[in-house]
Amino acid sequence: MKHTLRKTGALLLSAVLACSLLFSACGNQETVPVEETKTESPANINYGISDAWDSLMPYYSVSGNNYSRIIYDKIYDRLAYVSADGVCSPRGADSWESADNGYAIVFHLNQDAAFHDGTLVTARHWVDTIALVTNPVCQAYGRPVFAALTGTDDTGAAVAGETLGAEALDDYTLKLTFKNPVVPEDFLVDNNRELYVLPTHLLEGIPAEKVMTDDFWLSPVGSGPCKFVSEMAGSSLVLEANKAYQLGAPGFDTMTITVMDKANLLTALISGDLDYYAFGGSISEEDRPIAEEAGFTVLEGTTYSTFYELMLNNETISDAAIRQAINKALDKELLCQQSVGTMGTVTSSSILPDTPYSAPQTKGTYDPQGAIDLLAEANYDGTVYTLACTSARASLAALIQQNLQDVGINVEIETVDSATMFAGMCDGTYDMAVASHTPTTLPMWFTASRFSEDNNIFRVTDLAPYTELINAIAKQADEKARIGLVDELEAILQEEMPFVPLWFSYSLYVQSNTVTGIDDPSASYCNENVWEWEK
Repeated sequence: MKHTLRKTGALLLSAVLACSLLFSACGNQETVPVEETKTESPANINYGISDAWDSLMPYYSVSGNNYSRIIYDKIYDRLAYVSADGVCSPRGADSWESADNGYAIVFHLNQDAAFHDGTLVTARHWVDTIALVTNPVCQAYGRPVFAALTGTDDTGAAVAGETLGAEALDDYTLKLTFKNPVVPEDFLVDNNRELYVLPTHLLEGIPAEKVMTDDFWLSPVGSGPCKFVSEMAGSSLVLEANKAYQLGAPGFDTMTITVMDKANLLTALISGDLDYYAFGGSISEEDRPIAEEAGFTVLEGTTYSTFYELMLNNETISDAAIRQAINKALDKELLCQQSVGTMGTVTSSSILPDTPYSAPQTKGTYDPQGAIDLLAEANYDGTVYTLACTSARASLAALIQQNLQDVGINVEIETVDSATMFAGMCDGTYDMAVASHTPTTLPMWFTASRFSEDNNIFRVTDLAPYTELINAIAKQADEKARIGLVDELEAILQEEMPFVPLWFSYSLYVQSNTVTGIDDPSASYCNENVWEWEK
């Protein structure tokens, strides 16, 4: 059941189907027919997720977490599809190439891509999206992704009087120009999950300062493989298949996404209440035999899919000696074993192991007595720190709490949803939080986005030592020199310990017995090939 959208005046349907429906767009935008089909038995995919999205506006996610990105991936379109091995394939763009001696990327857009109202997606939509999000008065949390473009400052805000590095060469050719040379595939691997095209033709008349919170996002229009139907905020979301999606019509009619406790996802899958759950149906080693005994196939991941860290509030935990003590107090090997079994590798860095930029690993940081000595040196006064976590990480947080209490650091745990946790770290509500992220092979995948004025999530007082090196790394084209700069940055991170790296882990994926075509491992990049799914 695959369909390709064509720019024709009308569609002639068979007598079995009723008639064609031609949608008109606002203004003088080009439109295409949108086919409606009816089935006797609508196929619904019951999709589970363990945490809620915090907004349906893709550039207004406070947390910027994967639970929101995996939702945006369905409603809105991206330039590319990124596989688990980092290979990029066409999605909103058919192809791309480097230009201007590496300072620009030219994207050739798919000419059949259309918004859910039938309006064709053009390079102008992409340019207008970027212009909107980089507008300084626009309250966009997703702005930093554009900080690499010319005409923006370090936060991604457009600089008055400068030309923004986003240009429509023609209707279907988008050119992005950067401050420093970039490799197209590296840019996509690092940023694709942050880039979405908006229906800017429907946003005209909404002031830039109000567009992020406008009621439009209560019933959004995108150009992705699924259309919005309804939402119960924080609880459930109903989508329908976009039968006119340019890569093919999804092989289902609707998708009902339900938020449920992570501990119940596998049980719901086995009982038949779920067809699939995010991300890729990942399971723990201890649950593998349960899934297999229930008749499910379990796939082993071959690349690291998750990076775990303990976020620290450098404002309330202001002494680096105390932050170092926290690092030494944690038995990372035990924490890793209890959380992911043999599927994890303890780390002292956010840089993926076995890459040219891999930092020397200092796994032997577990040193309780060293932690006690550092606390005495810092005159730790017994302050009680708040450790935030999601319900899925409650047991891990309890182990961290015990490790810290063993050396005399007082901690109380607060269990919250992911959006609240990240927002609380940003505004200083919490002192620590357990978080996980999807890593890439690029050395700055983690640090570049977390040490900026616009996203100083660790509340570091003086960002200059970090930002100066991060900017220097971005500008350095020679790999050997870049590695040296990365080593300098890693040395500062080791000394100041603004966050505590914990481990990288592989994933196990339980395969759906009711939905075929799922690329489970690639879900770690917050994209799912739903146009190839069949219920």
